Amino acid sequence: MTQQHEENLVKVALALRELMEDAAVPRNIKIKLEGITVCLGNGSEMSLKINKVLNELDEIVNDINLQSHTRTQIWGIVSILENTTQTAE
Repeated sequence: MTQQHEENLVKVALALRELMEDAAVPRNIKIKLEGITVCLGNGSEMSLKINKVLNELDEIVNDINLQSHTRTQIWGIVSILENTTQTAE
C-alpha cells in the first residue's frame, strides 16, 4: 500500500468518525458506519474491502431518513475511496 493510499484511508476514517459523532445522523446509519470502519481496518486485500465499503455506502446514501448534508459527506468519502481504487490499478 502506498503512502497516498494510507493517507486516503486516514481521511476516510476521520470523515467516518465525524459522521458517527454527528447527532443528526440516525442511529441505524451510525451502526453501519461503525461496521464500515471495522471493515476498513481489517487485513483483507485493499481492493476487496474498498469495494465492500463502497457497496455499503451506496446503501446508506439511498436511505430516505438521511439528511442532505450527511449524504453529501458520504459522497465525499465515496469519492476518496474511488480515487484510491483507481490509483491502485
